[in-house]
Amino acid sequence: MIYGYIRVSTDKQTVENQRYEINQFCNKQAIVVNKWIEETISGSKNVEDRKLGKLLKKMKNDDVLICSELSRLGRNLLMIMGVLNECMNRDIQVWTIKDNYRLGSDISSKVLAFAFGLSAEIERNLISQRTKEALARKKAEGVILGRPKGRKSIKTKLTGHEKKIQELLNKKVSFSAIGRILNVHRLTVKSFVDSKLKIAI
Repeated sequence: MIYGYIRVSTDKQTVENQRYEINQFCNKQAIVVNKWIEETISGSKNVEDRKLGKLLKKMKNDDVLICSELSRLGRNLLMIMGVLNECMNRDIQVWTIKDNYRLGSDISSKVLAFAFGLSAEIERNLISQRTKEALARKKAEGVILGRPKGRKSIKTKLTGHEKKIQELLNKKVSFSAIGRILNVHRLTVKSFVDSKLKIAI
């Protein structure tokens, strides 16, 4: 199967230029696009959240993905490399027109796939290292990271139900009954009342 993939970032852009380029290319190569995939979405969105991700999942060995240029696959290099690496590992060919890439199962593509995979791993390691360094710097500056030790979250299951609980308590409704009404254990109600409402029972 030959798939033509077209992506624009906003609805103000037109898909017609990309479709024309792909059709012109196919005419010269004497091939036909079996299925078109078009989407209007930012290239920074995760591939899995785009039509491209769904397409890649169903593509098979020796299928061909044609797009006008590599930038249609993603906004940044890491994302593009991830797509190309997956395609080459699964023997899916990727052809681009403006960039004139022909990525398939030949030896040069496999070498390129290795380079892509290595580059992606290096980039991930760099991002991880930068994150660790930033956290270490903040810690050295005395910034408390995360929730302070021993401190509980301010929010509980009953947060937002204070007024209702107060009304029920005023009517002498038991903790057990309140728990059934609010779908929590009676001890949860008692703990909430003791710590939040400050009511002497």
